[in-house]
Amino acid sequence: MSLRLIIVGPGRAGMSVALAARRAGHVVVGVLGRSDVTDKAAALDAKELKWGVDLPTADLLIIAVRDDAIRRVSEALAPFAGAVPSTIHLSGLKSVDALLPFESAGLNVGGFHPLQTMPNPDVGSRSLSGAAVGITAAPPLQGVLEELAVSIGARPFSLDDAQRPLYHAGAACAANYVLAALGTAEQIFCAAGVPFSAARPLVTEIIANAFELGPTAALTGPIARGDVGTVAAQVEAVESVDPDLAEAFKALGRVTARLAGAADSMSEVLE
Repeated sequence: MSLRLIIVGPGRAGMSVALAARRAGHVVVGVLGRSDVTDKAAALDAKELKWGVDLPTADLLIIAVRDDAIRRVSEALAPFAGAVPSTIHLSGLKSVDALLPFESAGLNVGGFHPLQTMPNPDVGSRSLSGAAVGITAAPPLQGVLEELAVSIGARPFSLDDAQRPLYHAGAACAANYVLAALGTAEQIFCAAGVPFSAARPLVTEIIANAFELGPTAALTGPIARGDVGTVAAQVEAVESVDPDLAEAFKALGRVTARLAGAADSMSEVLE
């Protein structure tokens, strides 16, 4: 099934999804945005659309603007979306209630959140293959969105609208907080005169183990084995370089201790 799509907000996420959809055989009939729309529409072989004008006939309107603008954009576009039966947003956080103006106008509404990093449209569009996509919609739109996800090589799963903020917090932990831990490690390695790249095989294996065994079972190291003396020596070494860096190291250690069930035994050395 080939869908006719309209993209509103051709930024990193919107363009990533649009490029992936186009490669899968879907057609982008129009692009609407605030800036740099002409070149982005051309890259999708689509028409540049204008605000305040009826939208062209399409199967799906994709709202890819920032979270706090979804409701405002919905209010602006709903009166002009009579030729489009369904609208979705790409936010992982916002309820589909943000699309209420479209629903009030008789359109089906839903959410389609790729659980993937999209640093730019080219990389993002290719990384969607194999990624999970959280879908919040009622039939028949749910089936359409599941087919769209599968067509771009993604794996759809149902996402309860009420749980979207909690789900989004988990996504932040899985992505950004992992990078925060790696950034802290990079600084410590640098202070020791060791290249950060040396840790790549270790990190790769740990991540693989986390998904194979579960994060708790994959946990190793001095905190997991209750070696208070080793952790104390680590803290002292990092403090000698940078007290602020040591605070970050200890904060990550406290999270690790809770995961390992060693919060009590490690409390004094990690405070």
